[in-house]
Amino acid sequence: MTQKFTIIFDLDGTLIDTAPDLMNAHNFVMRKFGYETKTTEDIRKLVGKGAGSLIGRSVWGQAKKEFGKVNNDQTKKEMTSEFIKYYANNIANESKLVNGVLDFLKWCKKENISMGICTNKQDYLAVDLLKKINVYNYFEYVAGSNTFDYCKPDARHLTNVVDIMQGNIKKCIMIGDSETDSDTAKNAGIPFILLEDGYTEKKVSDIPHDHLIKDFIGIEKIISSYLNG
Repeated sequence: MTQKFTIIFDLDGTLIDTAPDLMNAHNFVMRKFGYETKTTEDIRKLVGKGAGSLIGRSVWGQAKKEFGKVNNDQTKKEMTSEFIKYYANNIANESKLVNGVLDFLKWCKKENISMGICTNKQDYLAVDLLKKINVYNYFEYVAGSNTFDYCKPDARHLTNVVDIMQGNIKKCIMIGDSETDSDTAKNAGIPFILLEDGYTEKKVSDIPHDHLIKDFIGIEKIISSYLNG
């Protein structure tokens, strides 16, 4: 039996534009605790920083001015708890698939391509979001920041997913939108497709990649070159 080709996707900013709902949860907490709110564009720059959890990326990552005054660990825990609670209850109010994603997922299924997700979002939140967006069934496995004892950019986050899916790392590619995804792919020794305008502060030129896409329209051509290679 010929080994299937495997695609590992990042989630936030790659498959789904989640920034609006993350911003709403972030700003709910900020207002409640008396701190400055942020715009959707601000959140997009914070989400992809690759900290060990969703809260680390969306709330604490770059928000030093707002949080520098927060020295009480208990306060931070309360804010984190409030964020998770609000976000979990409003996870798909405004989030939507990136342009071309659904057609690409359908094409991959038709081509017998295995698909998995490697995200630094907590796994139960990732699964819930995918179900609410109606694309969960396209993926064989979803790994979040809390699935293993390590997460991106640690290569094991990705390679474990491939192993669980019974894939071959030599027939695998990653699609993501940030330097964290790029580093993960590099550490795993696989090609990387970078989505422009991702959840990162870095310029495209500063993020190593093998292919660059604006959205998922026409990405089949890139994947086909690996299938036929």
